[in-house]
Amino acid sequence: MIVKRLFASRKLSPKRLPQPTTHQVFAQKQKVDLVLLGLVVFLSLFGLLMVYDASQFEAFRDFGDKYYYIKQQVFWVVLGFGALGFFSFFDYHRLQKLAIPFFLFSLLLLLMVFVPGLGVKAGGAHRWLRGPGFNIQPVEIIKLSSVIFFASFFKKGIKSLPFIFLVGLVAGIIGLLQKDLGSAAVYVLTSFGIYLVAGAPLWQLGGFLVTGIVGFISFVLIAPYRRQRILAFLDPFTDPQGFSYHISQVLIALGSGGLFGLGIGQSRQKFAYIPEVTTDSIFSVIGEEFGFLGSLILIGVITYFILRGFKIAERASDNFGKFLAAGLTIWLGVQAVINLAAMVALMPLTGVPLPFISYGGSALLANLVAVGILLNLSKQSDPAKT
Repeated sequence: MIVKRLFASRKLSPKRLPQPTTHQVFAQKQKVDLVLLGLVVFLSLFGLLMVYDASQFEAFRDFGDKYYYIKQQVFWVVLGFGALGFFSFFDYHRLQKLAIPFFLFSLLLLLMVFVPGLGVKAGGAHRWLRGPGFNIQPVEIIKLSSVIFFASFFKKGIKSLPFIFLVGLVAGIIGLLQKDLGSAAVYVLTSFGIYLVAGAPLWQLGGFLVTGIVGFISFVLIAPYRRQRILAFLDPFTDPQGFSYHISQVLIALGSGGLFGLGIGQSRQKFAYIPEVTTDSIFSVIGEEFGFLGSLILIGVITYFILRGFKIAERASDNFGKFLAAGLTIWLGVQAVINLAAMVALMPLTGVPLPFISYGGSALLANLVAVGILLNLSKQSDPAKT
């Protein structure tokens, strides 16, 4: 119902929500959404537990220290919650002035991965920037900056052609040049989600859908490894020692968990059987150790988080706040759905992390900044909509 009401309001004039004065903003302050905060704390702590659980073998094998991954993840969790706290107090209206420079900066970072000496190439893909003791994945930063940019871009009305150009440009860099089709899909779906919430004509959806399908097929056809992923999706056990190895091992893990799971720490597939076990595939270890019921509870928590985010969007006191909250929620929700769907073979495997759970500093930091902004929005909601 929350999502239905949110999209129903798109039929009204973009000027329906007046920009509040500073006095009105502070007069409208509500209590911070403690339920949303509690959900994120739970997911992040559970993520720490699962990263430690899933990474011990690989960390000891590769670095001689079974705590290697968890120590890094703890650092990013602490930094992320510091950023969450800052942005929960930082008035979200000020983000409008930062929208363009932040977007351009993140676009620059996205291109810098191709600069020799700065970019890090792994598995034939350029997706990381070398940092002091750690690597940065710019695609996670541009997801956040684009939500802020498009929320500001649409606050006074729809501008279709510039929007389509920018989305196509960024998606092309991510999908074609960086060879990250999963993140490109998240980016495009998030951007068009904001576009629809902002009041884009529904008749355009058909044309964009056809264009998106054609683009997806083209991306698949030009890369042999993507064709193999499609084949592995259609038959996960067609080549269990070859191109369908990854998904077959994930499904074995989920099947081994049964209804109640093998118990915490008892996963067998985490011992070098599942590729990317701490990042994109961490849900397979969750399913193996906590079973179907445990996995269902986790999915329920993520779903409730998404609903709380849409509720904040519905109560926003201005267009920018509404589009911003909706965009952040759509981004995190789409990313979670794509990751989970790939893990249960409802769609081809993609390199998309599970928000708040998967190992990775750039993604976790960006996710927690998004939550901080949502919390700030919840404090400045319209009392008439509470």
